[in-house]
Amino acid sequence: MDDVEAIAALQDPVRRRLYEYVAGQDHEVGRAEAADAAGIQRTLAAFHLDRLTDVGLLEAIYRRPAGRTGPGAGRPAKLYRRSAAERVVSVPPRDYRAAAELLAEVVETVGGEEVLERLARAHGRSAGAARPETVRADGAAGAAHADGAAGTVHADGAAGTVRTDRVAGAERATGTVRAEGAAETAHADRAAENGAGAVPDGAGNEPGDRVEAALAARGYEPYREGEQVRLRNCPFHALAVEFPPLVCGMNLALLEGLLEGLGPTGMVARMDPRPGECCVMLASKNNDS
Repeated sequence: MDDVEAIAALQDPVRRRLYEYVAGQDHEVGRAEAADAAGIQRTLAAFHLDRLTDVGLLEAIYRRPAGRTGPGAGRPAKLYRRSAAERVVSVPPRDYRAAAELLAEVVETVGGEEVLERLARAHGRSAGAARPETVRADGAAGAAHADGAAGTVHADGAAGTVRTDRVAGAERATGTVRAEGAAETAHADRAAENGAGAVPDGAGNEPGDRVEAALAARGYEPYREGEQVRLRNCPFHALAVEFPPLVCGMNLALLEGLLEGLGPTGMVARMDPRPGECCVMLASKNNDS
């Protein structure tokens, strides 16, 4: 399916709302649940969900209702989840991922991990200290997140990206990575407004809210788990698969710097890998082990 067509499918506000809801859940979503969440009729929800499946933004699976087996258990229900595919549009075509992979290989070859982590920490510190409306990790002006859309158009005309990786416990799609410095990622996700445990963009002034808003703006898809903040999405996933120690160490340093730049938050970043999620999580200093 053409990437332009996939991204264009999200222009419809109802369809976009359905996509955001499904993408934000930690379980497969049925038509009735999606319809209730979007405030529309089930038949209309089914039409839009199937359209999102046709263009490759969602995946459809069939499963019998829980607790029902054998003859007479009923026809399997059609459920939806975020697709593991990635959709990228750039005019003209650009390949930041290839450049980022090359740069990461160079850093590993020359043994520059310590320098990379120091720069990542400084980079994160600057991002945390930046104004709230600055949403890109490099603090650059002109990075505009599409309102509610899963695509971003950068000021330099660079690629608009739709992240279609699945949520916790599922496969991750490859991430689109911009090669600015060693490795930086440009994402256009916003945390799903109706997702279970998702953090909305409009966070308050509490330290935890500021942390979650900063993480959401950078594509981490934070959600609360007790006093911890877990991250459903790894913005550097594509590189992390190829260069795990290098990229995960960079990511940890970046988030440590982000916390420092945000000022007193009472939280610390630490490595705590979980399948399908970012390798870093944030914990309360009081309970950090």
